This record gives sequence, structure tokens and C-alpha cells, in this order.
Amino acid sequence: MTSGAQTIPAQDTPLGGSSLPLPLAARALAAACGQSWRSQFVFRASMWSGIVGAVLQVILVHLVWTAVYGSRESVAGVDQSVAITYAVLGVLATLVFQPFVFDTLYGRLRTGAIAFDVMRPVSAVPMALAQQLGSSLAQLPAAGCALVVGLALGAVDPPPTLASGVAFAVSITLGLVIAQIMNFTVGLVGFWTLEVGGAFLVYRMLAQFSSGALIPLWFMPGALRAVLGWLPFSAQIFVPISLYVDPDPGWHTVSAIGGQLLWIGLLIVLAALVWRRAIRRLVIFGG
Repeated sequence: MTSGAQTIPAQDTPLGGSSLPLPLAARALAAACGQSWRSQFVFRASMWSGIVGAVLQVILVHLVWTAVYGSRESVAGVDQSVAITYAVLGVLATLVFQPFVFDTLYGRLRTGAIAFDVMRPVSAVPMALAQQLGSSLAQLPAAGCALVVGLALGAVDPPPTLASGVAFAVSITLGLVIAQIMNFTVGLVGFWTLEVGGAFLVYRMLAQFSSGALIPLWFMPGALRAVLGWLPFSAQIFVPISLYVDPDPGWHTVSAIGGQLLWIGLLIVLAALVWRRAIRRLVIFGG
């Protein structure tokens, strides 16, 4: 370390913050989210390949699960139409929750630009989350096209009741929040090692399996299902889609959504702790 080095102090709040008035900070975050959204559509070929890929996934999932059930109406107490609807929605949710590029800190850590981000009026944390959200929302057109194809194939049934649809809308929003916080927390690994590709790969595989996106937790062995049910991954995808196909919403619906809110609180605390440790490692070299 050179004599001109100085450590950047952590900001006043555990996850950074903003020195701007709330309306200006909100405009800055909306601009960051919008810029991240637009950047996903710069290359037309990439955009169309994403749409085609999403449609193909829906078609393949429909064909595979139809073949798995064969002539059987239900497996493990789950009807064929419910399983196929769940599988298709799981593919679409994963597309939005885990986009190919879901972390914006990686490049800024490698270039050192993160050192300036933490000193800006709107700190690195809310900006990174806004950019992550933009990247996720940019997957909605592809997911929407794939959903239309799924509806045309009869692979997606409507929610059985209005209450199920409302519960799903609330729960899937909370699931997205959980995914965003977890994506951000994993991205903080870059403060300890500039190569985070391995961590992202392991996290992506673990999230897809443990969230029930690949195989619904209904079909998991009892012990494994119990363990996965206590992890935050299931609150991302399994819980929202389970509420979508639930024909009889009740207090268990409220309990499931309450569990998601609890996970959001716990994950915010975890992200704050990791961020505080990470920011202490940030040093500017000057002179």
C-alpha cells in the first residue's frame, strides 16, 4: 500500500443510502433501472434469441411433463394440468428472477469504479439493486411471449379462484424481492475475489433446484422437501406458484406470504452485514 492510500469509510446506513431528497433519489434510481432495461435491448439478435429460447423452453417443458404423466391423471396427488402449469410458470419465473447477467457490481469491482460509487449522492447499494431490477424486468417481453405460447398450447391454466390470482400476484412480487436481495448478496463475493463466475454458477444451480423451479417440491423426498422448504429459495418460486394453483386459499396462504416477508427481513439483515464487511475492504490508492 502506498503512502497516499486512504480507506473509504462505510456510509451512515448499513446498506448505503442517499444524501439527495427522496424525489431526486427516486428519479435517479428510476433512471438507473431504465438504463439497465434499455441496455438489454441494444442487440436485436440477442433480444430475439432470448424470446425464441423462452418459447422453446415452454414448449419443451410442456412436452416433457406431458410425457412423464402419460395416461395418468395424477402423480403423488398432483394433477397433470397442475404440474404442467407449475412447470411452465417456474420456467418463466426463473427467466425473470435469474437473468443471465443479474449482477452489476462485478464489472465495477474489476475496474475500481465501485470506489467512486460509494461516495455518490445515491450510494452503490440502491443503484446496484435498481440496475438488477432493470435487468430482470427486461426479461418480461420474452416471458410474456412464452406465456402466450403456453396459453395457446393449453399448458397454463388460469388460477382456480380470484383469491388465488391475487395471492399469486402479491407472492410473486415478494419472490422477486427475495431474489434481488440474494443476487446482490452473492455479488458481494467480488469484494473478496474478483473472479465470481464460479460463485454465480453454483448459486444459479442451487437456486434453480432448491426453489422448485426445475422440479416442484411436491415430488421431492420427504426429508429433502422439508429442508428445502425452510430455505429462502423456495420462497422465490415454489411458494408463489403453489398459491397460483391452490384451489382453496385460506390462512395457509396468509402464512406463506408472511413467511416471505420474514425472509425479506432476514435477508436484508444478512446483506447489510456482508456489505459492511465488504466496504471495509475498499481502499483507494492515490499519490
